[in-house]
Amino acid sequence: MMNIKRYHYPVMVTEVVENLDVVQGGRYIDGTLGEGGHTEAILEISQPGGQVLGIDADHEAIIISKKRLERFSDCSFFSNSKFSEMKDIASEINFIPVHGILLDLGISSLQLDFEDRGFSFSRDSKLDMRFSLDSELNASKIVNDYSEKSLSELIYKYSEDPNSRRIAAAICDNRPIFSSTELAKIIESANLKVRRKHHPATLTFQALRIAVNSEIKELESVLLDSLTLLGIGGRLAVISYHSLEDRIVKNFIKKGVAKCSCPPLNLECTCSTEPYIKIINKKPITPSETEIASNPRSRSAKMRTIERIR
Repeated sequence: MMNIKRYHYPVMVTEVVENLDVVQGGRYIDGTLGEGGHTEAILEISQPGGQVLGIDADHEAIIISKKRLERFSDCSFFSNSKFSEMKDIASEINFIPVHGILLDLGISSLQLDFEDRGFSFSRDSKLDMRFSLDSELNASKIVNDYSEKSLSELIYKYSEDPNSRRIAAAICDNRPIFSSTELAKIIESANLKVRRKHHPATLTFQALRIAVNSEIKELESVLLDSLTLLGIGGRLAVISYHSLEDRIVKNFIKKGVAKCSCPPLNLECTCSTEPYIKIINKKPITPSETEIASNPRSRSAKMRTIERIR
């Protein structure tokens, strides 16, 4: 187990418990447990009687969170699983219905700062990027085995980086590539046509991580399952960090609040569509300037919250 001296403060923790409308005795699911910061806040406010099921594909997150939440051992449950398995896990332990579900998407500070899996290029580590070590696909296989065309398409699909073709060409010209810093240097030295404020390798690392962990498919699956787990009046809060995730969440919400599903050319509504969710915050909630100053990684976070109404 890793030696971590202090826990990372979770993103928008106050906003999370307020938007989930955490109540005493409530049952909640944290589908992206991480270091357990959000779960800790939910458990503190929901006592007496509150319970949380924490899920994370990263086994290190489970170990760390269990230690952090020892004082809540009688009301916290943990599962080292993908969050797309949330429905099955909750069914197995009879944890349905729930008052709220939280999904804090993307990469955690635990993985960036402490794990040696290539999530970050700020220090040298092997190209892996798997949340779960049970997965067969890793970043090294994509970087070293995929064709230039496939690599370019993957980078663009999951990052929308206009430099995707040039980056793919640079990667293929310098194979084999063994470490995160080596990959970052190759991308940085490539003849890129568009330069952004962040490091040139940021979007490629994002794309590789998303592909390795099937993050888009996982998100689409868990959004649908969440509605079957929430009781009437239960809330789902989703924190996203890039446009791909946020777009999926927005489309999910748009479908849930629709009052008509007729073809656009219909002159009048003939369907019986009714909204099954309502929007809690019409505009996404973002971190305060104070939080961004203390935790720069939170700057791109957007939280959207909905409530099940039928």
